[in-house]
Amino acid sequence: MDNQSENTIIVRRNTHVLEVGGIRIGGNNPVVVQSMTNTETADLKATLAQIRRLQKVGCEIVRVAVNSREALAAMPELCKRSPLPVIADIQFDWKMAVGSIKAGVAGLRLNPGNLRKAEHIKAVVAEALPRKIPIRVGVNAGSLDRDLVLKYGAPNADAMVESALREARLLENLGFDQIKISLKSSDVMETVFAYEKISMLVNYPLHLGITEAGTRLCGAVASSIGIGILLYRGIGDTLRVSLAAPPEEEVRVAWMILNSMGIRRRGVQVVACPTCARAEFDVVKVADAIERKLAGIVKPLRI
Repeated sequence: MDNQSENTIIVRRNTHVLEVGGIRIGGNNPVVVQSMTNTETADLKATLAQIRRLQKVGCEIVRVAVNSREALAAMPELCKRSPLPVIADIQFDWKMAVGSIKAGVAGLRLNPGNLRKAEHIKAVVAEALPRKIPIRVGVNAGSLDRDLVLKYGAPNADAMVESALREARLLENLGFDQIKISLKSSDVMETVFAYEKISMLVNYPLHLGITEAGTRLCGAVASSIGIGILLYRGIGDTLRVSLAAPPEEEVRVAWMILNSMGIRRRGVQVVACPTCARAEFDVVKVADAIERKLAGIVKPLRI
């Protein structure tokens, strides 16, 4: 896989570098493709099988929900056997974050709108700091603190940025700088505005995505526009395409975005005409067949 095309004119932000399970993120390192499992994390067999499928199509870091005692109990074995670095997604219970760190996760995603108490964040940092476990401040427009929604009148870009900065400052005051930030909304342009604003205020790595983007087609279009704009402006160090579809599809779309922009290359790109009356064979059928046949090829190739 090429890290970046020689023809790209994109100049990326020089962000702070951190490591997630040995994968370097930020700075001049490649934009990393992530996804999230949709299996029950407690179902170790199903979750590991899905992670292996994700790896096969090009996923580089995987996130899993740790939302129950059963899920937490599965984490030590999951982290041990996963072929990809595992990030624990924590929404409400800080004890799940502490337990996940002890289980061996490579990173955490915390939602500042759901984990609000400073003493709980302090307890998480106490475990993450000596292990150098990165924390993503994962802001979501749908779960912002009420005071921010009241202040700005809506869950907009400014509200998301202030939420992220508030959490980042709390972490910094605890001596923690292994921080990554995301600011996701289902509104594409609101998301773009939020990332543009925060990129001028901090140099932490940014994880890109459009939350609740939609089904295969709608979600792929929304994500391609939002993520594409930001990548073109040099913003973004990791990304996830969120789709109401199997997570393998998320990874395929993510690589299509990177391929199309010349940022990274992986797999086969089938060039096919849109067809018209001049076509003398079934172009759509042949193009689809070629794409399916060559789907397992990792080496960059244009046909």
